[in-house]
Amino acid sequence: MNRTLVPLALVPLFLLAAGCGSATQTATPSPGGPVTTAPADPVATPTPTPSAVPAGLLPPTSTKEIEVDRTTATQPIVTGARFAEHRGYDRVVIDLKGELPGYTARWVPELVQDGSGDRVDVKGGAYLQLTITPAVAHTEAGKTTWKGGPIFQAQLGNVQNVVKIGDFEGVVSVGVVLDRKAPFRVLEQQSPNRLVVDIAH
Repeated sequence: MNRTLVPLALVPLFLLAAGCGSATQTATPSPGGPVTTAPADPVATPTPTPSAVPAGLLPPTSTKEIEVDRTTATQPIVTGARFAEHRGYDRVVIDLKGELPGYTARWVPELVQDGSGDRVDVKGGAYLQLTITPAVAHTEAGKTTWKGGPIFQAQLGNVQNVVKIGDFEGVVSVGVVLDRKAPFRVLEQQSPNRLVVDIAH
């Protein structure tokens, strides 16, 4: 009796792992692994325990910059950012309300605030900037929709900080402070819409 019950009990776990799809460097929506909610204030938190790599989703392998052009009927709203450590890579999730926007992900020598051009005082070995357009991080009344920050301490395998560096003229900019330059990818996920940046350790 036990010999038949044990394999059956493992079936739901296998199906759960199989539900995570593979990732590509395209704008095609692709499901990923679980994401741990980050604190809303820039207070250091203990490093999360690395989770198992979702089935078929290996760490990214390219450092090439990414650009996706897209227009939307209305400006999507950025509502927050989350981050978590997985085995072999870190994940940063940008939560959105509305349609999926266009974006670029590129390496920059330092992080500067949009509009003012002031340098953001964070130290790292490399800086990846995600520029989302069209997008806003505030309501029509001017109330911010992405609370906290501007510096969110992550202290993951490679990602050290996530920085809100811009909400200016229909462009929202997010800086990722890394220990070192490493391969990355950008995924689009839906229900709800969000942009996912995976960065190798």
